[in-house]
Amino acid sequence: MAEKAALLIDGGFVKKKLQGSNHRFPTVADVANFVTTTFAKPQLVGVSLFRIYFYDAPPYEGTATNPISGAVTNFSGTPQSSQNQALLQSLELQPNFAVRRGTLTVSGWKLGSAAIRSLAATPRPIAATDLVPDMGQKGVDMRIGLDIAWLSLKRIVDSVVLATGDSDFVPAMKFARREGLRIYLEAMGHAVRRELKVHADIVL
Repeated sequence: MAEKAALLIDGGFVKKKLQGSNHRFPTVADVANFVTTTFAKPQLVGVSLFRIYFYDAPPYEGTATNPISGAVTNFSGTPQSSQNQALLQSLELQPNFAVRRGTLTVSGWKLGSAAIRSLAATPRPIAATDLVPDMGQKGVDMRIGLDIAWLSLKRIVDSVVLATGDSDFVPAMKFARREGLRIYLEAMGHAVRRELKVHADIVL
């Protein structure tokens, strides 16, 4: 009987890797191609794909007020919001895809990376345009961990292919291996911490 695997995709990580240096927002076709390319790798030849789980937070659709200028930004009207919503809604209609949603929150404002570089090179007063919303994702990591545990305990699959660069998943990976599942790690060429590789059976 063929080995049966579930592919768990850390959406934030994979989207960033698919964007690459040209920063083009990934499409459904890009994600589908990533799945096909992953399962075409020699280590996964003959492995049967059970289902693809895509974890991400829908875009933040509230408002935030810049503390310096007082300008109000409505995030629901931004191109990034529309692109993210469209991607998630399209993915959940694809065959064998399950989309798991977390939440995205704004906890305040922070200096953007470009502003930090600029201020380091030439000290000056901070301007309103230097600030960017401090956004945080909640619930995504927890859902990935819970699904790994569920897949392991129910023995729904023989293995998990985890596409991520986040070492926070090490405890879930260790649990799955103790339950007898094989863990494949797809880091997409990203430099990851050694412990993430240690607790995977095979690094793709």
